[in-house]
Amino acid sequence: MPLFESEANRRIRREMKVRQAMRQMQKNLRQQEKFQTDYVAAARKAREIGDQTQYAYLRGTLKKTMACKKLLQRQLLAIQSALMVKKQAEANHQFATSMGALSRDISRLFGATDLEKTQADWERAMLQAETMEERMNLFLEGVEGTFAAEGLGEEAVSDDEIDRMIEAEVVTGQQKQLDELDQLRAEIAKERGSKEATR
Repeated sequence: MPLFESEANRRIRREMKVRQAMRQMQKNLRQQEKFQTDYVAAARKAREIGDQTQYAYLRGTLKKTMACKKLLQRQLLAIQSALMVKKQAEANHQFATSMGALSRDISRLFGATDLEKTQADWERAMLQAETMEERMNLFLEGVEGTFAAEGLGEEAVSDDEIDRMIEAEVVTGQQKQLDELDQLRAEIAKERGSKEATR
């Protein structure tokens, strides 16, 4: 038997011992019934042949066998009754354990659900959000102030200069496209000239 055996294993081991004991008792009971049948047959034969000594002995042995059989029946009945009581107790224990577990869970849930704390957390989160928004606005104002102090907020470059730069880029792009078209026309003309010369 293991030194540190679980409660479930100990319970199973106990149940196995009880079942083994019941099987042994039932076997003994069947054996006593067989002895009873044999003693009755032997006593009848002793009576038929007129052997009073043997008859008396067999009668006494039969009496002891029947007493032993009755005792085994009573013991077996006591074990069966005890098993029924045990099963009822287990059912009651299981019910009580389940109710205990449920009550602990309910208690824990009510203990964990602290609405005042939840409300306080919510209000703190809202305040933090407002504070964060205010800080972001202050930060942006500070950045804009920095740009203004460095002269980036003022018109260091006029709008006209920007427009001229954009227009120059457009003209450069158009000129590049025209150059590419001219080059393509020259290649096509060259290709036509070489084809006509081979004819």
